[in-house]
Amino acid sequence: MKLWAGSFHKELDPKTNDFNSSIAVDSRMFREDIEGSIAHATMLGECGVIDRAESEKMVEELKKIRDDIESGRMVIDPNAEDIHTVIEEELTARLGDAGKRLHTARSRNDQVAVDVRLYLRHECDSLVEMLRELIGVLCDKAEEGSDMVMPGYTHMQRAQPITFGHHMMAYAEMFLRDIGRLQDAKKRMNIMPLGSGALAGTTYPIDRFRTAELLGFDAPCRNSLDGVADRDFCAEIASAVSLAMVHLSRFSEELVLWCSWEFRFVRLDDAFSTGSSIMPQKKNPDIAELVRGKSGRVFGDLMGLLTMMKGLPLAYNKDMQEDKEAVFDAIDTLRMCLTAFTPMVQTMTLLPDNMKKAAAGGFINATDVADYLVHEKGLPFRDAYRMTGDLVARCEELGETLESLPLDEYQKVCDLFDEKVYEAISLSACVNGRTVYGGPAPDNVRAMVKVVREAIKHD
Repeated sequence: MKLWAGSFHKELDPKTNDFNSSIAVDSRMFREDIEGSIAHATMLGECGVIDRAESEKMVEELKKIRDDIESGRMVIDPNAEDIHTVIEEELTARLGDAGKRLHTARSRNDQVAVDVRLYLRHECDSLVEMLRELIGVLCDKAEEGSDMVMPGYTHMQRAQPITFGHHMMAYAEMFLRDIGRLQDAKKRMNIMPLGSGALAGTTYPIDRFRTAELLGFDAPCRNSLDGVADRDFCAEIASAVSLAMVHLSRFSEELVLWCSWEFRFVRLDDAFSTGSSIMPQKKNPDIAELVRGKSGRVFGDLMGLLTMMKGLPLAYNKDMQEDKEAVFDAIDTLRMCLTAFTPMVQTMTLLPDNMKKAAAGGFINATDVADYLVHEKGLPFRDAYRMTGDLVARCEELGETLESLPLDEYQKVCDLFDEKVYEAISLSACVNGRTVYGGPAPDNVRAMVKVVREAIKHD
């Protein structure tokens, strides 16, 4: 029998029941539902709304139900309406009338709202730890590649020399911001909705601040309508997860390129690659490609949440039952991607000779030629820029690089050039000279690794 069936004279049509049911999605929140009920029962007993002894019986039996579900002694009925019904009916079956008093001063609306917050609070912590682990791996790779020169790109064209370590730390910064977004979302979400009732609170003399304290919330919500109608936190978490997936997807795209024969900057471990059923030479970066593809799924979850909520009047509407499936799927997908992505990066082999060979082509030290004329010869940058462009054109015409172009060719463009230009434009000098804060010089990279390691340790 449905908990809401008091004024109904017909059983719900089986097809409607299946459509209405959320048990397949919300059953994962059984611990949170029990945790919320324990706090609610405790508060009711302390406030004298129900008998203290009955409150203690409820708490004791709710803990047993949790243990029974975790151990498998109690199986959640897949045909039930939702997890809240399963728990309350089981408590009533075990305690009789005492179990029926659990729902005093509580609605399904504020019960669901607190369960989702409790669940997502834990999930945010879990994702933060996984991102910290990935950042730690990036720091390891950055230290390993702090002296490895590679081309930096703009528009997918070789642009300026950097180090592999500098490139890794760029992603470390992105994932640090993802951690911050998840923590910010958790902080805003940590407001307790129990006591909002269906939408208008309750006439029972309950202590909402005590319930919030028992559940580890910062405070109860200030408005009962907002308490049951708010799903901003679901969208905000899905947004934070989406941005993390953007960063994983961009990183994946680079790994796909880097492990190709056209680049060969890295080699993925066999444990994180697949082969071809017809081409024996193939070693495919399937993990990176799947992560890149799954980003679209997470973006869809976010759009689904935003679209679901955009036209809903206050307070609760059944549309909001769709919140959990979307945000749970976004979280599950990010977790699954991180589970495979982190060890893939950890075990990949760096190929510095290929990185340096790529950096040697493409005139990526052209800016350094211009800077040489500015710093050493006092030319205005725009004049030096134009002359360097002429030199690049001359190199292309002669089939030379800036390093191999004879000095007399340099002097045809500007008679101020001397032998020192070759020292100034060597790749190692180009990278080592970029010591400005945030630059790719090896010492900078190593210093930033220490800062980031400290950040993920104490964040």
